[in-house]
Amino acid sequence: MSFDDKELEELKKRKLMELQKQLAQKEQEELIKKQQEMVKESILRKILTTEARQRLTNVKLVRPELAEQVENYLIALAQSGRITRPLTEEEIKEILAQLSGAQRRTGRINIKERGWK
Repeated sequence: MSFDDKELEELKKRKLMELQKQLAQKEQEELIKKQQEMVKESILRKILTTEARQRLTNVKLVRPELAEQVENYLIALAQSGRITRPLTEEEIKEILAQLSGAQRRTGRINIKERGWK
């Protein structure tokens, strides 16, 4: 092997090690994220009725950012001890209405008709 071949092999080894390290970091991050989701689901399972969880799941399909905001809000309430019993679907609807109302835009669309000539 010539000097260039040895140098090329060394570069390949370094690049391979770097890629393996990046892959390991991504796997670690994904594992942490999955664990956090499992904890989150466990808490929500304790503080919501089946119907309320289904409602939140349906909202997550349409407006994931709103559902995430509601989940975080509910978890914060549960961790502070302010939720003492499972919340019902009606209570979730009220919370959703309050939070989505705060997010709605107040702008209006005006449509002006033009006459045909």
